[in-house]
Amino acid sequence: MTAAVPLDGLTPIHTGKVRDLYAVEDDLVLIVASDRISAFDHVLDSPIPDKGTILTQLSLWWYQQLAPMVPNHLVTAEVDDYPPDLRKLGSALRGRSMLCQRLEMVPIEAVARGYLSGSALVEYQRDGSVGGQPLPAGLVEGSKLPEPIFTPATKAPAGEHDQNISYAELVERVGLDTAEELRDLTLVVYQRAHEIAAKHQILLADTKLEFGLMDNGTLMLADEVLTPDSSRFWPADDWAPGGPQSSYDKQYVRDWLSSPESGWDPAGSDPPPPLPADVVGQTRARYIEAYERITGRQL
Repeated sequence: MTAAVPLDGLTPIHTGKVRDLYAVEDDLVLIVASDRISAFDHVLDSPIPDKGTILTQLSLWWYQQLAPMVPNHLVTAEVDDYPPDLRKLGSALRGRSMLCQRLEMVPIEAVARGYLSGSALVEYQRDGSVGGQPLPAGLVEGSKLPEPIFTPATKAPAGEHDQNISYAELVERVGLDTAEELRDLTLVVYQRAHEIAAKHQILLADTKLEFGLMDNGTLMLADEVLTPDSSRFWPADDWAPGGPQSSYDKQYVRDWLSSPESGWDPAGSDPPPPLPADVVGQTRARYIEAYERITGRQL
């Protein structure tokens, strides 16, 4: 696993593919988004400049849009409002960090899909269903689904794939009440986000969300929200069902890694090669364009 963002005096309680979490006081957590990028369950050696800032700022924007519909665990992202020990690290934290309420995280990826792509396409082609939910015959890659569907997945350890599970299995894992609330909130978030993105000529094909529980049992939206790392964003003008779609997510990196040019086998055991400068630059440009088109703001 790639090392955490170095912050003098702080020890991470969790180092993820992109984010590092640090305990603050008794009930807070500092979430710091790095410029790391992952693909095919590998964290690459080539960072994408400003990526952590883009992801954090986009998540914060979405938290604002979604606050009337679902509570979230954000306390503040203003470094000047952080505790004194964190304020002195302002140059490393500003723009790419969030101070949040610590939650008991639900160990499930809450996925909503409005279009057929990714692992859902593979499952549909094999079984005619996604997450155990039958879908109409004749759908192709990129097809819009009759209505958005909720397809939960397990959170896999680093280096392994998340595994789609049925709703019945979700109920077994988290209980009926929590499963129903996860499903309902995930679909509400997806539908609202799809409406907002569509106004900017972007299709939200799918997204994965994370939730956690407060001590009083309240389910809260947590971690990153509706970023190019957690979602498939497609330019609406280019949407053409029947094949791969142009996208604002990290598909550009996946495509290069799986091309003959990279000389790398995603199914093999060797680590992926460094990304060429032009792939890094094009990926950064896609992240910036997604942020600026969705929010209407300059980075």
